[in-house]
Amino acid sequence: MTAPLVTILDDEPEIRSMLADALEDAGFRTMGFGRATEFEAALKSTTPDVCLVDLGLPDKDGLTLVHRLALEQGASVIIISGRAQVQDRITGLELGADDYIIKPFDPTEVVARVRARLRKDRPVAQSAGNTAKFNGWTAYFDRYVLEDDGGDETTFSHAEGEVLRLFLESPKRLISRAHMQETLGGAAGESFDRAMDVRISRLRTKLREDPKNPRLIKTIYGAGYIFLGDVSWA
Repeated sequence: MTAPLVTILDDEPEIRSMLADALEDAGFRTMGFGRATEFEAALKSTTPDVCLVDLGLPDKDGLTLVHRLALEQGASVIIISGRAQVQDRITGLELGADDYIIKPFDPTEVVARVRARLRKDRPVAQSAGNTAKFNGWTAYFDRYVLEDDGGDETTFSHAEGEVLRLFLESPKRLISRAHMQETLGGAAGESFDRAMDVRISRLRTKLREDPKNPRLIKTIYGAGYIFLGDVSWA
């Protein structure tokens, strides 16, 4: 079985080397890049399992790259950045990142976060496929597209798709935040809760939900969420 591939995009050679050593010691394959253009060229012939991306790149805005990776590549993305402001973390998660690690960090923590991201990629239940129909919508998980009954399409990110699939696989059942953290991976705590709030808010917007009275994704305060749609898989 081929070991998972983790790409490291950071303009500091010492950080690339430190992360590569830690990840390879843990059994992963790695590829390192110092510039976004080199990384994007490699993506034409390489499919990473997890992308570690620094925001402070010399040739391209890291946030723009994160958004493209999540939207077009469907890749799991973990931001590694010295930007510690709350707004930076929120923006990164809103653009599709799955996790956000602030520099300086312990490389063993990065390894643990990568493993958590890969655990969420478990095979889905046999009854579930890549297309789900519910309440006038069709979700195409192979294309990261939501289509309404009139044929209009809206894209969703890899991170948003994780949450949507979790809801669609367990309709009309309470999904606790603890279960979401265990299933989707990531560090428990305020940052994870905020990431889930952001993803669910964006999903509600794309599903044209009334934020004051959503029909499909209901918040059960103090307990979690319930998806109230009728779902069929193909």
